[in-house]
Amino acid sequence: MRIGELATRAGVSVRALRYYEEQNLLTSRRSPSGQRQFPDSAVDRVRLIQQLYAAGLPSKSIADLLPCVVNGEATPELLDRLSAERDRIDGRIGALVDARDRLSTVIAAATANLRTGQRCGQQ
Repeated sequence: MRIGELATRAGVSVRALRYYEEQNLLTSRRSPSGQRQFPDSAVDRVRLIQQLYAAGLPSKSIADLLPCVVNGEATPELLDRLSAERDRIDGRIGALVDARDRLSTVIAAATANLRTGQRCGQQ
């Protein structure tokens, strides 16, 4: 499939696909006229790349991870790096949960203020 079709099917921009190629996360063949051609499996690969970016992994980590996902090839070093990335994500999740809980407290105080007129933060 051509780059525009892949972009549509994977829900990303053509520019993102070109960037993934630059980062060696995605490969294509070239037609005789020079157009990029991608296999059908590229849709799933692009979706995986998007998920990993959304999780905060950098291009280098994603590039290191892809052979394990695609070919089943892993190394102890890769496992260590992936575990470290997971731990980093867990830390971010913890920080987000704390922020959400503090925001819930502020919302509760603001709701009480609207109902009772009591200033926010007063018991």
